[in-house]
Amino acid sequence: MFALNFNNTTMHIFYGKAALIGYLKTIKTANSTLGFVPTMGALHKGHLALMQRSIKENDDTVVSIFVNPTQFNNPEDLDKYPRTLEEDVKKMRGLSDKIILYAPSVDDIYEGNTVSQPFDFDGLENQMEGKFRPGHFNGVGTIVKRLFEIVTPTNAYFGEKDFQQLQIVKKMVEKNHLPVNVVGCPIFREDNQLAMSSRNERLTTEERKEAAIIYQTLTEAKEIFHTQSPEETIEFVENSFKENEKFDLEYFVIADESTLLPIDNKSKDKKYRAFIAVFVNSIRLIDTISLN
Repeated sequence: MFALNFNNTTMHIFYGKAALIGYLKTIKTANSTLGFVPTMGALHKGHLALMQRSIKENDDTVVSIFVNPTQFNNPEDLDKYPRTLEEDVKKMRGLSDKIILYAPSVDDIYEGNTVSQPFDFDGLENQMEGKFRPGHFNGVGTIVKRLFEIVTPTNAYFGEKDFQQLQIVKKMVEKNHLPVNVVGCPIFREDNQLAMSSRNERLTTEERKEAAIIYQTLTEAKEIFHTQSPEETIEFVENSFKENEKFDLEYFVIADESTLLPIDNKSKDKKYRAFIAVFVNSIRLIDTISLN
């Protein structure tokens, strides 16, 4: 464990779970609450907003930075994922002296057996991201479950950009009877409304600017969905991207928010959400919007 002091603010940094667990035992009380923000680093304002909410709502906050190999079905994507620990620490250090950073190695997490365990998420894992990224959610379930077991948080914070992942984590907590309250937080967006993502750092300035089309198309689709059918809404989005050679639409799905199953017809008593995945060259961007 290291304690870094910046401007009279001490940040506790742990690289091993044994030391972290030992430290957490010294600060936890029967009535205290511990917030947790799991990340893969390359922190942006969206991550920092999650941390700020955790700090506000809990006595202490743990942030993890770990690029989890078992949730990448594309080895090239894993290799290219930005790793910026030093910069991340600089961004975190001014937020609060309550932040505890856990930045483990792969061996510290997986203990020499870097494989994901199988999960049953009641079918949530078979839609959208699960369909196009085989094994992805087993990797997510594996790492989040292990982190929850190590950190034992009261509340854990996740952004709604990865809405399917949020529902998956809630299902994993429910089925494994974990005493964690999973909190979904609104999407944090750039000035042009592009959903903030660590992958945005790989875009050129021009690509980042033009990627505004993703959210713009989602908002237009929401308006169309109010008066037209799901099929007509999907057709509008698919045609929008056919006309734009710089972006390759992987999927656009309108789904029931609770089951994540694609819909054919609308019902007044259900909540619907649109999900999109788009490639800009080899960089994959996702976004989502509530349609109600």
